[in-house]
Amino acid sequence: MITVPTGPITAAGSAIQRVVVGVDDSRGGLAALSAAVRLARAHSADLLAVRAWALGLPRHGGRRMRHLSHPHVILSFSGTEQCAASSVLVRRALSAVAGGKPQEMRVSIETPEADPALALIAVASRPGDVIVVGTRSGHPVQRLIHGSVSRYCSRHARCPVLVVPASASLTPPPEPGP
Repeated sequence: MITVPTGPITAAGSAIQRVVVGVDDSRGGLAALSAAVRLARAHSADLLAVRAWALGLPRHGGRRMRHLSHPHVILSFSGTEQCAASSVLVRRALSAVAGGKPQEMRVSIETPEADPALALIAVASRPGDVIVVGTRSGHPVQRLIHGSVSRYCSRHARCPVLVVPASASLTPPPEPGP
């Protein structure tokens, strides 16, 4: 497991061009977003904030299963409300860790309907991408049932994955100099 870096890091031997961060409102998620903003600033990279949602996720009343052999049947569902709520959550998280959307970098928000780990891996497919995810403390049985986004990304991503512990500092990243 990699923790918040103190020195420069590279993505597969090339410069970091895009930081893909999984966003939620947990302490670990906010620590990851803070680290992602710092990393994007340090490398003049784009920041892509991803907040995945799905009806089967624990937060939305379900249980996470990455390899569904029998998915739930839903005849019609637009997901408009879930996308909007996910976008609001990302904007609030950016406000909490960076005082709002950083102006000195290109920031994009994606709110796909998907398992968070699978969404992050699918989005982080370009050369120069780095995934940043947080960890959250929890009971081992809970992690067994719901899975671990950071563990899944670390094992399956084709780019570097930075795992930020929930105990990492949440101090706002410094503003860029003149």
